Amino acid sequence: MLKSLPLYLFIMALAFPTAAFAQKKGPQGPTPVIAAPVKMQSFTDLVEALGTTKANETVVITPDTAEKVTAIHFEDGQFVKQGDLLIALDKSEEEAALNAAQASLSEAQSSYNRAKGLQNNSALSKGTLQERLAALKQAQAAIEEIKARIDKRDITAPFDGVLGLREVSVGTLVQPGDMITTIDDLSQIKVDFDVPAVFLSTLKPGMDIVGQIEAFGERKFKGAVRTINTQVDPVTRTVKVRAVIPNEDGVLKPGLLMSVTLMKNQRQALLIPEEALIKRGAENFVYVLTDSEGKTIAKEQKIEIGTRQPGVIEVLSGLDKGDKIVAHGTVKVRDGAAVTIRAVETEDAPLGELLKQKPVSGQSTK
Repeated sequence: MLKSLPLYLFIMALAFPTAAFAQKKGPQGPTPVIAAPVKMQSFTDLVEALGTTKANETVVITPDTAEKVTAIHFEDGQFVKQGDLLIALDKSEEEAALNAAQASLSEAQSSYNRAKGLQNNSALSKGTLQERLAALKQAQAAIEEIKARIDKRDITAPFDGVLGLREVSVGTLVQPGDMITTIDDLSQIKVDFDVPAVFLSTLKPGMDIVGQIEAFGERKFKGAVRTINTQVDPVTRTVKVRAVIPNEDGVLKPGLLMSVTLMKNQRQALLIPEEALIKRGAENFVYVLTDSEGKTIAKEQKIEIGTRQPGVIEVLSGLDKGDKIVAHGTVKVRDGAAVTIRAVETEDAPLGELLKQKPVSGQSTK
């Protein structure tokens, strides 16, 4: 054991000078980093919720009377205009009654005219003239009543919209309340969703929303808040909000589950990439790039942050618009160390594409 000690000391003597030499030698050059500019952009706080889509207007088409279907004037899924004829019910009895009522009206009119002529010659009492006039008005009312019954035999579209599936055939005896089809106004879609009551003070009609539906992938549907309910749910402490989304292409249907992002407190804010943030306890820092004697220096800067969203962070103080900061490579950077800007981050550019850029040389950090 003792004989081997000098050999051990000799090996250690060789090792320590080597380590000291490595420390003295230091890094081979400036640390390569990817920079990003501090941007001033429109920014909003986001409130997320789940909502259900509804048609702007929806009606179940039903008859008002019991009668047989004599004609069908629509197809499944057809777009119709307000007043278009959809279903005709048998009206033969009403038409016969109308003919009889019109004959009675003609007779009542003639009788009144004769009575009026006699009353002018004082050959007929005024009371008799009033009776003939009442009979005339009664005949006119009978015709209006029959015409109203005939109109109920023709079922028309109550508004512009898209029809659903046809539930009857020619010859079907329908009863009041039986479903013939449905009609939906899909020109715009309503979305009802619940928002925590803590946001009640910031909610107002006209606020922008963005909706997404799983069936349509990444497509975003933009709309605005129309109505805020007057009552707060005492159990969930939420308030129901109704928004409206334009649906010109008709892709949205009632009954879909939609994830809704409500945009509140819109403002202009300084934004940085979330990868640039360095946290130490409750404090936040970034590396700001500055020029010094022809070199690019990374200086640690304390900042105050606001709202965080996926990919970006709002900066309340500590930075100015146009400052360049280290977005990638912060782990290897030290305060006051020289760096090389490998690439400048642009919006939506993947990291792989940034690494393909040629290193930035001789470019000011401003």
